[in-house]
Amino acid sequence: MIPLPESFPALFIERYKEVFNDTALNRILAGFRADKQTWYRVNPLISESESAFKELAEQGVTVNISPIWPDVGWVEAEEREKLLASSVYEGAKIYIQGLASQIPVWQLNPQAGDRILDLAAAPGSKTLQIVGAAPTAEVAAVEIVRKRKFKLQENLQRNGAKNVRVFLQDGTKVWRYRPEHFDRVLLDAPCSSEGRFQLSDESSYSFWTPGKSKEMIRKQRRLLFSAIHSLKVGGTLVYSTCAISPDENEGIVQHVLDTFATSMEVDPIDLDLDERIPTLDRWRKKEVDSRVRGACRLMPSNRMEGFFVCRFRKTASSDPPVLRRTN
Repeated sequence: MIPLPESFPALFIERYKEVFNDTALNRILAGFRADKQTWYRVNPLISESESAFKELAEQGVTVNISPIWPDVGWVEAEEREKLLASSVYEGAKIYIQGLASQIPVWQLNPQAGDRILDLAAAPGSKTLQIVGAAPTAEVAAVEIVRKRKFKLQENLQRNGAKNVRVFLQDGTKVWRYRPEHFDRVLLDAPCSSEGRFQLSDESSYSFWTPGKSKEMIRKQRRLLFSAIHSLKVGGTLVYSTCAISPDENEGIVQHVLDTFATSMEVDPIDLDLDERIPTLDRWRKKEVDSRVRGACRLMPSNRMEGFFVCRFRKTASSDPPVLRRTN
């Protein structure tokens, strides 16, 4: 019998008992309880990896470097404040960004000269990562909330990103102005944020209700409609959430495959991480398309939040409705 954490909503536990077996659910709950490491990446717009890591070490910060991504490091929970107090952080030579949060841009694989759309960009962590990976790319960052748009601009300026065009706009309408225009589109979608729950922080889960996912699904589907119609044939779309809910993850991928059956395919993600578990084969008494297995579902742990990432390839025109107008 899985013990119920006193602080988590009982309805949340009951819901996910229906989704995951005891082993997976126990690992998820253990991840929610774990003291989190603080992950960061070197900001190539300001510094080089070797010098940034060297400066951190000189300031007494323990430098742990990822064996997979050489410009990415972390500190344990007890050294977080020391990291944030360093001149390396203050000088924007490193950028604090969760390990799971960095994965979508690695899978997007930005290239020089690309036209790239970040469809829900604030506060700008992934936009900055895109620019750092491809400084000469043409990047458009879209945000619908005015306050968050200003935060996005401030973040980009502080961290040396100069070739980003920021738009205060409803992301669901971008496709009307730039149909099949972008080589790559990132949609780190608004979601229920269940993957960020922490037992020690009641505010991380106090908002949760069983209907939260339903509210998010409507937004996710509309944003994906825009993302797909904005993407060139042959282009790459990465969809990600920090949600646990299958409705916001496997269910959304299934919806894309059903709705855009002739134009969108899952491009399988090859990523070997301890936190990765298989996507669901069945959900709500229905079989999930086997192609969904190419997506990446990650459980929360001491080094990352719960996350879901799916990469799509556009194989044919989605025939944006605006292109069919003759007048």
